[in-house]
Amino acid sequence: MTLSPTPGLDWINGADERAVRAALRRACAAPGWAAALIAARPYPDAEALLAVSDRAVADLTDAGLAEALGGHPPIGRPEAADAVSAREQKGMTEAPDALKAEMRELNRVYQERFGHVFLICATGLPAERMRDALRARLGNTPEREREVARAELGKINRVRLTRLAESTATVSTHVLDTAAGRPAAGVPVALAVAAGRGDGWIEHAVGRTDADGRCAGLPPLPGGASFARLTFGTGARLAGDDAEPAFFPEVGTAFAVVPGEHFHVPLLLSPFGYSVYRGS
Repeated sequence: MTLSPTPGLDWINGADERAVRAALRRACAAPGWAAALIAARPYPDAEALLAVSDRAVADLTDAGLAEALGGHPPIGRPEAADAVSAREQKGMTEAPDALKAEMRELNRVYQERFGHVFLICATGLPAERMRDALRARLGNTPEREREVARAELGKINRVRLTRLAESTATVSTHVLDTAAGRPAAGVPVALAVAAGRGDGWIEHAVGRTDADGRCAGLPPLPGGASFARLTFGTGARLAGDDAEPAFFPEVGTAFAVVPGEHFHVPLLLSPFGYSVYRGS
C-alpha cells in the first residue's frame, strides 16, 4: 500500500460503505446525494466523482435540498465542533464586530423570508462579499432563491469532495505512565494500516516516544487505508526491579480512520491496566 496522489479517492472507492456514507454525510446532509455517490463507485479520478456530485445535487428533490441546507450553519455562526464550516467561513470569522452584527440581522431577515439558511460557497470570500451577496439575494423570489442555493450547495460539495479526495489521515500519540505520574519516554511505537476488515496489517512506520512521551512524527497514512493500528512496546517500561516480566509486554489498539482527519490516540499506562482514547 503506497501513498497515492489522491489517497482520499482510493479510500472512497474501497472503504466500507458505512464509513464512506458517514464521511459523505459530513460533507452534505442530504441522504440522496450520498447514496448517489456511493452507487457510482469506483471512480477513475476526482473529476468523475465531482461530475456525479453535480448530477446528484441537480437531482435533489425539494425535501432533499431542504435536508442539505439544514446541515449548514448560518454564515458567521458555525458551531464550535464544526471545524469544516469554521474554516470555510474564515472571512466572516475575522470580520469586524459591526459587520458580524449586520450579518446576523441579515441572516434573520433571510431566514424569515425564505425559511432556510442563507447558503453561499464561502471558501476564500471576504466578509463584505458575503454580506453583499446576502443583501442582493433578499430580492429573489423563493423559487429563484431555491435554485441559487442549490447552485451554491453544488460548489460547496465540490470543494469538500476535492479536499476529501486529495487528503489522507494522519496519526499521532503520546504515552503517560499513570503509576509514575509522568510521560513515558523511549517507548517503541509501530504504526500499521489495513484497507478493510479482515485484510492483513501492513507496517507503515515505527518511532519512539520522546521526553514528553509523544510520538508525533509519524508519516501520513497511505491512500486506501481504512484502519490503523498502534502497537506500543511497553515491556521495558513496565518491567519491575525484581526482573519479573511485565504483565503487558505489548499494547495494541486498532481504530477506523477517515481521509482529511487527524487521529491523536494516547495511551494511559500502568503495570496492570491501560486505556486508550481519541484525543485532540
